[in-house]
Amino acid sequence: MREIEFILYVRDQTKSKEFYEKLLQIKPSLNVPGMTEFKLCENIKLGLMPENGIAKIISNKLPHPKKGNGIPRCELYLKMENPNEYIKRGIKLGGKEISKLKNRDWGDNVGYISDLDGHIIAFAE
Repeated sequence: MREIEFILYVRDQTKSKEFYEKLLQIKPSLNVPGMTEFKLCENIKLGLMPENGIAKIISNKLPHPKKGNGIPRCELYLKMENPNEYIKRGIKLGGKEISKLKNRDWGDNVGYISDLDGHIIAFAE
């Protein structure tokens, strides 16, 4: 593999772009109708695609993603310094606190929020 991209299906691309841009404090590397991408590190990107866009591709085989909106469908697990700053910022931006930052059984200090569409974001150190 040369590159990895995780794509979240979102209800409102503009609102989600603004949320992630302010949360992660990075500008998108691509922002066009139908796709926003953030370069998280050298070969890893986070993509945001409107639910209606992916529905055009998958609609004859799978349910429309909007039927799962607000239901946790994935987890974005980010290891970083000062995770509590990101958690607080995410909540101020409209995310929901899921679990406060604490030491977990697997050895990481992790806190959880959800984004505007219910995707889970874990900030760990």
